[in-house]
Amino acid sequence: MEELIQAGALLGAGPAMIGGIGSGIGQGFATGKAVEAVSRQPEAKQDILQVLFIGCEIAESTGIYSLVIAFLLIFMKS
Repeated sequence: MEELIQAGALLGAGPAMIGGIGSGIGQGFATGKAVEAVSRQPEAKQDILQVLFIGCEIAESTGIYSLVIAFLLIFMKS
């Protein structure tokens, strides 16, 4: 029975990392839009970059949470 629980935990770790994929896509999209915005309004560069960094930090936190969940599932002891 213990092997079945460990197998389920390992199988769940893979889908848990889907959050990392979404985080990467979101950061790439946001960076592209920020570059676009800076090219349109170079005088607002500082404000645009400040909002970009805050957004990327929030997006990155979802990837880190999914990594922590995946590690918890992999190293879970029943």
